[in-house]
Amino acid sequence: MLNEWFPNVQWDSMWEATMETLYMTAISVLATFILGAVLGLLLFLTSKGNIWENAAINKIISAFVNIFRSIPFIILIVLLIPFTKFLLGTMIGEDAALPALIIGAAPFYARMVEIGLREIDKGVIEAAKSMGAKTSTIIWKVLLPESMPALVSGITVTAIALVGYTAMAGVIGAGGLGNLAYLEGFQRSRSDVTLMATVIILIIVFIIQFIGDIITTKLDKR
Repeated sequence: MLNEWFPNVQWDSMWEATMETLYMTAISVLATFILGAVLGLLLFLTSKGNIWENAAINKIISAFVNIFRSIPFIILIVLLIPFTKFLLGTMIGEDAALPALIIGAAPFYARMVEIGLREIDKGVIEAAKSMGAKTSTIIWKVLLPESMPALVSGITVTAIALVGYTAMAGVIGAGGLGNLAYLEGFQRSRSDVTLMATVIILIIVFIIQFIGDIITTKLDKR
């Protein structure tokens, strides 16, 4: 039945492209979560009235975040070609897409982390301070646990965006479903290949959203 509806689809190639997309998404989501959380924490902690209040550092980090989250991803890939070649020696393949994916998504997620931290009741933070808690204790025992539902919800949205980014990266040779849809589908006028790649991407997005919603619901104590 599937072969009748999708006569041009090479299922081995489709499976390989799916694994490449999942690989790029998984690695970039993990790196984005860590880097974005660090940047978001720094933005929050160095802002006015907080533990590490420092206007200069806050403005520098804020400028970095605003610049890189404002650049369209397809342009960012091109801008990072020299950096990617220096780092990996190539700009072709799924690994070559990772620097652009991470640098493109981490600032976006950092703002979500900052917003999530700002939603924490200041009374909870002040109570921890009054009890003599160290900054590291406040971060690990108060800020991160209290904001975790927002952080998970934010990384879910970011992960879905990254799936779309991997498709765009595929157009310039990064591999994955985007590359397959463009080379084997669009350029060869095989609409069934493009359609199947799109369906698989949608399934990945739905699964990410489903898992993210479940985890967020379990973490939300309100």
